[in-house]
Amino acid sequence: MSGTSDIAALRARHPRAFGPTAGLRALRWSLGAFAVAGTLAAFAWLEMTPQRLIGGLGELWRVAGLMLPPNPGDAPIELLQAIAETLAMALAGTLIAALLAIPLGVLAARNVGILAPFRFGLRRLFDVLRGVDQLVWALIFVRAVGLGPLAGVLSIIVTDTGTLAKLYSEALENADRRPVEGIVAAGGGRTHAARFGLIPQALPVMLSNALYIFESNVRSSTILGIVGAGGIGFQLSDRIRALRWDEASFIILLILAMVAAIDAASAALRRRLTRD
Repeated sequence: MSGTSDIAALRARHPRAFGPTAGLRALRWSLGAFAVAGTLAAFAWLEMTPQRLIGGLGELWRVAGLMLPPNPGDAPIELLQAIAETLAMALAGTLIAALLAIPLGVLAARNVGILAPFRFGLRRLFDVLRGVDQLVWALIFVRAVGLGPLAGVLSIIVTDTGTLAKLYSEALENADRRPVEGIVAAGGGRTHAARFGLIPQALPVMLSNALYIFESNVRSSTILGIVGAGGIGFQLSDRIRALRWDEASFIILLILAMVAAIDAASAALRRRLTRD
């Protein structure tokens, strides 16, 4: 009996060690039921019915048949120029954003020593810049500067400056403090500590982040072109509107080849940077 009473005392003192309590099980079942009900309600609200899905798959199959065989059309040189324009748009936007993000990331890092209210304001600015999708910025800049790749470049700069500045500041905050303390002990100031103590440590991670953002921008630049920002996305949108599905499929293959090549090259460079 003493063993039974000891177990009962332990169960009362540490109920979770003996499995979930009745209240916890009820909470889990309630949360599960709420999740299922919420999902079903979302399906009903969005009219995601089996009939619509089956009908959509049938139409998708018909369009896929129209895409074969891929056809470059009567302007293959124009498509290659559009691919080059998309790459240039992604490269220019990423490069400018990466350069702008360096001083902003340094100022936003907690271990640099900038006043907390100023640092807080910078971080909220980063949230605003990266919180609005590139597509939305592209629509805004198309209205401001007109159709063409300039709108795409500007949208990439705005969004990626906020993203990279946040990533840079976090990389600097994770750097080893000992080199900074050594520079300060030798009589160096705040600028010297950041320049020679923090940035060299975080530079490989910063470059890796910039490369990843670049390969992401190669993909997103295609979408930006659909809303009027130029590049291969504009050519793809033009073919789809004209129902020239065979030419659209050829452009999609070009985009896939371009993205695969950029992803492979960028991944190799990132491995090299992080390994060194």
